[in-house]
Amino acid sequence: MVPLSKTIFKAYDIRGILDKTLDAGIARRIGQAFGVAALAKGERKVVIGRDGRLSGPSLAQALAAGLQEAGVDVVDLGMVATPMVYFGTNVLDARSGIMVTGSHNPPDYNGFKMVLAGEAIYGDAIQGLYQFIEDGKFAPAASAGAYSTYDIKREYIERIAGDVRIARPIKIAIDAGNGVAGAFAGDLFRAMGCDVTELFCEVDGRFPNHHPDPAHPENLQDLIEAVRTGDAEIGLAFDGDGDRLGVVTKDGNIIFPDRQMMLFAADVLSRNPGAEILYDVKCTRHLGPWIEQHGGRPLMWKTGHSLVKAKLKETGAPLGGEMSGHIFWKDRWYGFDDGLYTGARLLEILTRVADPSALLNSLPIASSTPELHLHLQEGENFALIEKLRKEATFPGAERVNDIDGLRVEYPDGFGLARGSNTTPVVVLRFEGETPEALARIQGEFARVILAAKPDARLPF
Repeated sequence: MVPLSKTIFKAYDIRGILDKTLDAGIARRIGQAFGVAALAKGERKVVIGRDGRLSGPSLAQALAAGLQEAGVDVVDLGMVATPMVYFGTNVLDARSGIMVTGSHNPPDYNGFKMVLAGEAIYGDAIQGLYQFIEDGKFAPAASAGAYSTYDIKREYIERIAGDVRIARPIKIAIDAGNGVAGAFAGDLFRAMGCDVTELFCEVDGRFPNHHPDPAHPENLQDLIEAVRTGDAEIGLAFDGDGDRLGVVTKDGNIIFPDRQMMLFAADVLSRNPGAEILYDVKCTRHLGPWIEQHGGRPLMWKTGHSLVKAKLKETGAPLGGEMSGHIFWKDRWYGFDDGLYTGARLLEILTRVADPSALLNSLPIASSTPELHLHLQEGENFALIEKLRKEATFPGAERVNDIDGLRVEYPDGFGLARGSNTTPVVVLRFEGETPEALARIQGEFARVILAAKPDARLPF
């Protein structure tokens, strides 16, 4: 039996490595702890689901057992995309849910994304689950909870296809990377009236073709080639559990999520003038002015799907997004991140024009880097950011935003350094109006990082 490790209780979810930091015994205890927390909120029913990982069935079974031992009724959706569990907490008689998923991590990982009484839990709430298990205070309920199964696929697809309408027929290619979204994406887009070419939509928890993470260009090459050489007008890619979307054009360009957000913001603001639109600190500096130009109020916020979801609820904003690909819809949807629904909303917009790729390619763009990682020892990442906060100077900068790490804005670009909440790295991202500006800003960050930590091995 794997011993309980605090390291798997992350900022936004629980995530571990099979038979090293996570097994069925840990899953059962997490179920017990979450069940007690749910009952304390007056919740007596919890929806669960799992992605396509090989360890999913055993972990989900143990999780359900733990929840039932706490006295909570379990509604098991089986193998579904993460947003389908969130959907279940909105349309079934239950406001709490747990998805067993390793998201885009390697095949030997798995974990849990959680909603408690309608709220995405993170930070102290997740640490509270760890503390409850560590304290060993669990006592089984006098009466165990019931267990039932529910097939939510048709309800989910009908809800989207009944609301999101394409303006004309369109041929698309989709790549699920053998993640669980492959079991649903083709059926969803065909229900909307699309002609669909499927790549790697057979669910296989070993991910034999490429990693299911559309944030990294190497994972989009098969889709780019399929769209370029075939008759599809656009390509959509999904991550391992279906809550993030990647987009490629006919000519092979990748439209990263911060540029996708421009189209979504313009569309949402056409019906919600003056609304606040959220985006995280990793997004392009062109997004804020774009939102203002389209009659909205931009709000830059911290990175993290649970943090953005909570801020969306707090502000009442109809739309939020992260550079990682989590797009949160309150406009005509329920406020959670959903890669499949985001793909549907994108097609609704793109089918209004004759050339979707031309529309996507026309969105403002600058020279930029992907997300870069400075690898450090456990705990060093936040110590380095704190040192930079106190000591670093950035001549020529217009402002320094420290809401989440340091985002330094220049007249011609920005640089970002923030401590990851999930791994011991400093996340870096840079953007410049010209390649020269990009190189200069990177040089400024190299200077201050090396001054604070001379042995740092910079990833740029």
